[in-house]
Amino acid sequence: METKQFKSESKRLLDLMIHSIYTHKEIFMRELISNASDAIDKSYYRSLVDENISFNKEDFYIRITADKEARTLTITDTGIGMTKEELENNLGTIAKSGSLAFKNESEVKDGVDIIGQFGVGFYSAFMVADVLTVKSRVLNSQEAYIWESKGTEGYTIEPCVKDSEGTEIILKIKENTEDEKYDDYLDEYKLKTLIKKYSDFIKYPIKMLEKKSKLKEGSETEHEDYFEDETLNSMVPIWRKNKNELKPEDYDNFYMDKHFGYEKPLKAIHSSVDGVTSYNTILYIPAKAPYDFYTKEFQKGLELYSNGVLIMEKCPDLLPDYFSFVQGLVDSADLSLNISRELLQHDRQLKFIAKKIKDKIKSELEGMIKNQREKYDEFYNNFGKQLKYGVYSDWGTNKEDLQDLLMFYSSTEKKLVTLGEYVSRMKEEQKYIYYATGESIARIEKLPQTEIITEKGFEILYFTDDIDEFAIKMLTKYKEKEFKSVSSGDLGFEVDDKETPEEAEGNKELFNFIKESLAGKVKDVKASKRLKSHPVCLSSEGELSIEMQKVLSMMPNNSNVQADKILEININHEMFTAVKRTYADDKEKLKTFANILYNQALLIEGLPIEDPVQFANDVCNLMK
Repeated sequence: METKQFKSESKRLLDLMIHSIYTHKEIFMRELISNASDAIDKSYYRSLVDENISFNKEDFYIRITADKEARTLTITDTGIGMTKEELENNLGTIAKSGSLAFKNESEVKDGVDIIGQFGVGFYSAFMVADVLTVKSRVLNSQEAYIWESKGTEGYTIEPCVKDSEGTEIILKIKENTEDEKYDDYLDEYKLKTLIKKYSDFIKYPIKMLEKKSKLKEGSETEHEDYFEDETLNSMVPIWRKNKNELKPEDYDNFYMDKHFGYEKPLKAIHSSVDGVTSYNTILYIPAKAPYDFYTKEFQKGLELYSNGVLIMEKCPDLLPDYFSFVQGLVDSADLSLNISRELLQHDRQLKFIAKKIKDKIKSELEGMIKNQREKYDEFYNNFGKQLKYGVYSDWGTNKEDLQDLLMFYSSTEKKLVTLGEYVSRMKEEQKYIYYATGESIARIEKLPQTEIITEKGFEILYFTDDIDEFAIKMLTKYKEKEFKSVSSGDLGFEVDDKETPEEAEGNKELFNFIKESLAGKVKDVKASKRLKSHPVCLSSEGELSIEMQKVLSMMPNNSNVQADKILEININHEMFTAVKRTYADDKEKLKTFANILYNQALLIEGLPIEDPVQFANDVCNLMK
């Protein structure tokens, strides 16, 4: 028997393809089943155009058979089969695609889709097999041929006997090595898992004989074994069904079957898009964030299918980072795939689908705000931080997309509110959207800086996440209304001056003394126009706020950046009487006073005291 060499490609190409193109060896099963599905598609197409050919639906199937003793794995299809010439051309020429040629030459119709377009998937079987044997008998022919290859050594073709039309591919599975357990590809459970993972939605049944047991006729105890066909794949994807055929529990069950999560999702989004680029999607918003969501280990991405065949388990290019919490899948036949089908070319179709998905998610979330507010509150408590990161990242590129989705706790409503809701309630004379930052709602409510804003009847947004103020600085304004911290030096409205000109002149020297006593810890000391009942507080000037300083100081390799702090003193507080008296009587003692006031202000802001021991000693000295 003559061994023929592969026609168009070298041994090096075959070696490269087997060892480098595919990331996972198990991909071979997906490729061979896809090829089998293509062959059946061709038979079905011929039955549509040739009245002399007729098939029953039951005639179309793919069968998987594993023989552990012989170490063979067989994939059989009832498809169109291949002639000797086609075996030569399709299998003897690496990267020759019979499916692509069929697609180009035929007017494919009635939903017949050809999956394989590259002609190389067949050779992925060499990753797990030493020998590949193909027996094929073409439709409406009595002739059959066997093609066999051991890889780079070439192949043989000769006539054979085959009882039925179609193709049978036999893999002689490799022996186990220290690194690879090839026995897995002869294990029924492993094979079922692979088929469920990659080929669950192939539209023809994938069958395997399953061993079962029953009581022998006439016996109450003895059993006998028998074999029965088991269909391993679902065939009809849920996303290709009409929405009116599906119930909420169908979406929930699919979510859990696919292991997107272990409890019901908060929302399912099912959509089909037809056009230049067509695709189907089922997207899910989880009820809770995964345990690793805010870690480096978390991988975003949607499952990507081409005509129901899984191409990628996680396609990150389909989701922006700020919507990385979304789970689900996309199925499209229009994407350009590379030679191994595992990687996408970054083409306009992919970008088009990604943009449409982004817009759809945004639209659904906005709909939840209007129509399912409790659900949106639940969602936001889990994933709101991710949206705020999205506003801050990429220099604010995405802020227009996300600003209407943001929510913050309101001082007047006592619940989360959107920026749009806040602005709709703003008083006529109110210039700014006011916010206060702190570790918790309870902590913010006690801040001295909120007193004057509350007295004016203005609503305050509470920022309790580290990212909040950074995101708002990037947003800068909402509906032409700028954001203003309650700790800002300029609050944007007139406040009755608590100092007469004479008092201001008299206090100037006192405040300068306190400032010098604090030795550069504050940029200025002044009489407060915002304090009502509290003796002292800190405000800031410039872009870097005190709260932002706190966040940055906790980061690794921080550069010890400092906000420009202003120490504000309530001159109507009884404490100030003691300060003035001490300034007149004992300036050294006033230095102690100055340190205590400054440290009190730090504690109010939640900032650490630089020298706690000195602070304790200062308090004790004054108590004496």
